[in-house]
Amino acid sequence: MGNLRTVTFVLSAALLAAALASCDDGSQAAQQQAADQVSKALSALDVSQAPITGTDPATAQSQLKAIVEGLGDAKPAVTAGHPTKSNEATTVPLDFRWELAGREWKYTTTAQVAQDGGHWAVRWATGLLAPGLQAGEVLVAQTRTPARADIIGAGDAKLVTERAVVRVGIDKTKVPKEAQDASARALATLTGLDPADYAKQVAAAGEKAFVEAIVLRDAPGRTPNDAQITAIQGAVALGDTLPLAPTKAFGRALLGTVGQATAEQIQKSGGELSAGDLTGTGGLEEKYNDQLRGKEGVTVFAVHSGGSGEPSATAAPSAGKAAPSPSPSGSAKRTIFEAAPEPGTPVRTTIDPRLQQLADDTLAGVGPASAIVAIRPSDGSVLAAASGPGSKGYNTAMLGQYAPGSIFKTVDSLALLRQGATPELPVECTPTLTVDGKTFQNATGYPAAHLGTIPLRDAYAHSCNTAFISQRDKVSQDQLSATATSLGVGVEAPLLGADAFLGLVPDQAGSTEHAASMIGQGKVLFSPLAAAVMAASVEKGDRVSPRLVLSQGEHDEPTEGSTASATAAASPTAKTPIGKPISQAEASTLQGMMRAVVTSGHAGFLLSVPGAPVGAKTGTAEFGSDNPPKTHAWIIGIQGDLAVAVFVDEGGLAATISGPLLTTFLTKAAQ
Repeated sequence: MGNLRTVTFVLSAALLAAALASCDDGSQAAQQQAADQVSKALSALDVSQAPITGTDPATAQSQLKAIVEGLGDAKPAVTAGHPTKSNEATTVPLDFRWELAGREWKYTTTAQVAQDGGHWAVRWATGLLAPGLQAGEVLVAQTRTPARADIIGAGDAKLVTERAVVRVGIDKTKVPKEAQDASARALATLTGLDPADYAKQVAAAGEKAFVEAIVLRDAPGRTPNDAQITAIQGAVALGDTLPLAPTKAFGRALLGTVGQATAEQIQKSGGELSAGDLTGTGGLEEKYNDQLRGKEGVTVFAVHSGGSGEPSATAAPSAGKAAPSPSPSGSAKRTIFEAAPEPGTPVRTTIDPRLQQLADDTLAGVGPASAIVAIRPSDGSVLAAASGPGSKGYNTAMLGQYAPGSIFKTVDSLALLRQGATPELPVECTPTLTVDGKTFQNATGYPAAHLGTIPLRDAYAHSCNTAFISQRDKVSQDQLSATATSLGVGVEAPLLGADAFLGLVPDQAGSTEHAASMIGQGKVLFSPLAAAVMAASVEKGDRVSPRLVLSQGEHDEPTEGSTASATAAASPTAKTPIGKPISQAEASTLQGMMRAVVTSGHAGFLLSVPGAPVGAKTGTAEFGSDNPPKTHAWIIGIQGDLAVAVFVDEGGLAATISGPLLTTFLTKAAQ
């Protein structure tokens, strides 16, 4: 009997467990499934097909849409936790994560799960959507944009900062409807816009709209002035500020510009930009846009739908951007989330504002693409990087890729010195030289008095092409390539902080291409920055690595040793070995050869430059298939702790085109 009772007890316990399991009937899994379905529906902001109880899904969807309308196009990421039962009620935590104006808003609400018609569903309630949200309340977001940070130059000069502007346009509330077309056309004519285009914009805008025509710097003597603007019915000039450089041309290609985001920029921003936002375009303003912009502040209010914060009065933003709202007031609003604006951080550069302005002014009248780059050899600081108006906004100074012509003979000369040559080495300067059927000749106007057997120094000073090509068997193409890196050409610049082309000298070439390389033609390419780096390396007697954008807290004054550490970390742009840096002895010899270009060569015009003696090298590079071919005009110059490269595309002879520009720059820089 005892054994029978034991068996009976065990069997009864098993039956009870089975009965309890059958009563659950998989309810926990069903509850979880319902919660997961609702969380996915909330993530899509569409609960019209979700397992909802307490109201019909269509009504819940209508309420949901009204509640989140003031958050714009943003959608939350919602995940459901595990159901728990307490006091006969089953609840599930819902974790929400929003991205509003690039700021993260996270919180958890609690949903009740209940049976409805034999199925598990989530009980609909306003409080599901935000903590403490009450019936009749909606969510409204307001954003606050911090002031954009400045771009700083040497000596803490503000290169780009907030400067006064006027926004000129038609205020449609100040002109009768029948006169709006005439006013729009008159203002367009005054400001240089297309009259028909602007008139269409004015006609398409709302009845109370201000339709901006143009933004002008609010500087003395600006055109048009206030009197000319207000003489047109409905035309107004509204004061404002914008991040601007000192002048329109000042470092424009280098620094970039700031303006309202375009449709393309908004689309690519992933929700961080919306219509009306300021953003950087081109140059440092675009590269460091996130740093300069900082982070917008955002506040989310719970607002009674009938109060002053009615979302229907708020324009819905785009791409997940939190919308501005009409400032809900009084007891009708509650703050339920706030992230303060985070100001941007200035971008500090080595640019000398005086030299940059001088470089821009020097190129102002040059028609073709052009550039001036100035570097301080002692520490590699880029003091000016100007691209002329003919560059049409392109950063020719740092990104241009052009055959360098005879300024490359500086590389040849260093390579020859390393093979035992001296400036007195006799070389043959002939009118022409043929290599494998290709005939090379000297530049037009080469002085006949310097033909024949001449010292290497004279061949450099007068830029005899045939003399350098005649030395091609003493310097291989890979030696040329490695020697260029000794002068910083084709070597990455880890401290530059900006997009740039540092030059390319192939390490392999056929016989005629190698001959062309000796005079900076063939596939050899420089940017004006690379040319300035080469000149700076000669002046310093060490390989210079350029720096432009400073790390936080770094000073813009010369710092001993900064270049050495940079070059140690550098790697070649082309896959060629890096040659040993130019030595002080080698540099002294090249400095003497560059000085001879001024004292006895064809850059005698630089003798008039005040201050320390100037060394230089000109370069005229042919390109294209025209007859006669077009040319790039180059000149590099060194004077004290300053190295400069000047470039003019389609510039004719360097001595007559780029030479005077360098003379002007160095003369005024010394003043």
